[in-house]
Amino acid sequence: MPTVTFTDHEGAQRVVDATAGDSVMETAVRNGVPGIVAECGGSLSCATCHVFVDEQDLGQLPPLEDMEDEMLYGTTEDRRENSRLSCQLPVTEETDLHVTTPETQV
Repeated sequence: MPTVTFTDHEGAQRVVDATAGDSVMETAVRNGVPGIVAECGGSLSCATCHVFVDEQDLGQLPPLEDMEDEMLYGTTEDRRENSRLSCQLPVTEETDLHVTTPETQV
């Protein structure tokens, strides 16, 4: 079963079973994971589902596209090399992803 491990800015971890075909953002919202606001519902028109992907997991994700790259400049917490919008991260059957949420999204 696919899983996503969410770590908050203080280091608390929560492992969530995910559904293939959903996004990491949908997984977080469905499971009440704090730190993911998702104001736009995944339509790539905000940056309130910003996460930091563990470096070891970046290779299993699709590449950053131009629109997501542009939206990451609007995050509340400064973007990093491993910043992604969780609405753009698809869950697959093989997903075992580790992400950290920033201190604030808004």
